[in-house]
Amino acid sequence: MLLEDQRFLSEDLERLESAIGDRIGEEPRHIRDRLNRDHQVSGFLDRIQDQSKRLLEIYQDAEGLRTKEVQAISTGDPFEEFYKQLGEIKDFHRKYPNEPVENLERAYKRKAPVEGESATAEIDNMFTGEEAYGKFLDLTTLHEDYLNLAGVKRLSYLQYLDSFDTFTPPQCPIKRPEKTTDQYFNYVGRLASYLEDFLKRTRPLEDLDKLFTTFDSDFETAWQTSSVPGWTKDAVPAGPTAPMTEGTGEGIWCPDCEKEFKNDNVYKAHLSGKKHLKAAEARKSRSNPNDNTSSSSSKPTALHHLKERAIAEREFRTSALTRVLSSERTATRVNVERKQGMTERERQMELDALFAETPSDLPAAHDSDSDSDSSEKIYNPLKLPLAWDGKPIPYWLYKLHGLGVEFPCEICGNFVYMGRRAFDKHFNEARHIYGLKCLGVTNTGLFREITGIEDALKLWEKIVRDKRVDSGKGEGVVQMEDAEGNVMPEKVYYEFVRSIPLRSDFQTLTSCLVCKSRACYDVRVH
Repeated sequence: MLLEDQRFLSEDLERLESAIGDRIGEEPRHIRDRLNRDHQVSGFLDRIQDQSKRLLEIYQDAEGLRTKEVQAISTGDPFEEFYKQLGEIKDFHRKYPNEPVENLERAYKRKAPVEGESATAEIDNMFTGEEAYGKFLDLTTLHEDYLNLAGVKRLSYLQYLDSFDTFTPPQCPIKRPEKTTDQYFNYVGRLASYLEDFLKRTRPLEDLDKLFTTFDSDFETAWQTSSVPGWTKDAVPAGPTAPMTEGTGEGIWCPDCEKEFKNDNVYKAHLSGKKHLKAAEARKSRSNPNDNTSSSSSKPTALHHLKERAIAEREFRTSALTRVLSSERTATRVNVERKQGMTERERQMELDALFAETPSDLPAAHDSDSDSDSSEKIYNPLKLPLAWDGKPIPYWLYKLHGLGVEFPCEICGNFVYMGRRAFDKHFNEARHIYGLKCLGVTNTGLFREITGIEDALKLWEKIVRDKRVDSGKGEGVVQMEDAEGNVMPEKVYYEFVRSIPLRSDFQTLTSCLVCKSRACYDVRVH
């Protein structure tokens, strides 16, 4: 009955298109609802592709069964063919009496939850609490795996978020011979797999296969030209057991300890030390733990090249995926810094609010909609500011911070600041400083508590005028010098001389800067 299958597939495609149109027309307010809608649409699109392939095969009719069925209906007695197919249908249901029938009219409509049961979504089990439905990355487990690698520096989670996609020195202390270990290979693979899976979960409607194909082609080009960061031919040695090339090149280089020696005797004595023997044994086991043949020490094997290529491909893919997820990475860092300043109770309350049910999850009857709308409304007659959980802050806190008092600022374009704290803080903000600079004021630190344009201009004119007066006074001061070499203003010197009684038998030789003569015995003549 290929014609019935053809009719069924065509109806299914129309139902799927209608379901996709209904969901695209919605505008979810919560990220959980949006992701749930996108994943449902993605599932519908996959089903459309599968059903379209089946329908295309029926139309192509490679075996000619559809043509035979059409000829059987169009030729001969139509009632005979009708009762024949009716008999086949009765035989089928007689053989399978409890076979369920798929109702396409209800197949793609949202099902209302049963009373007393909570509504479940497809994405409830896709994300962890740290990911917050795809807003942030959850790299805590990968951070622990990174700290367990040999030769790495201990980084905090915030530092790891800044450098997890960098695989070259100095951010990554792991050298190329150390990257061929199984532990590092598994770590880079898990990191790339997580980022790829996170991208699929958060962006189900994008053509990610095309994006991943672009990554593969870019890596092939970079690998053939030896331009993959950290895997260039001139940056590292040819094989895992080849001697290191670091150092100035003037002395003797020890590849095991990665240290250069100027003296040959010091180098020979160093070879028998415990530190060198321990480093040599660790390097040997790290570079080639399973191969004891002499040929592997002379040149790398094909298996080793394949492993290096696989590790480089994973590193390249990780860096490319991180560039695509740059906004989520920045948001993750901000979220981690914010949570470090919160208590455990506040973190739990935020997590509970995130996973709380939203009234827009599933449609219900008109009465239930009105009930949910009434329960969603927040009673806020005083128009108090909202806290982080979307509820009004307590009234005592509102009065404590004086948030009901308005502080207008004419310099900021008549912007009104609510509360004394916000008003005092705005004097150091860019808006107020920009307003003062537009008025020609350069020293903004002296204009605190000044909010009027006229007051600011008068104060600035007074400051400029006082500076001019002070600079003018300093240029016309006449200085005097006494016999001991002390320099002082003319007025001060005259007062000092008047305070000393004159003696007839002794006169002090005084230098006068007015007449430029040291023969002036009494400056009071001037």
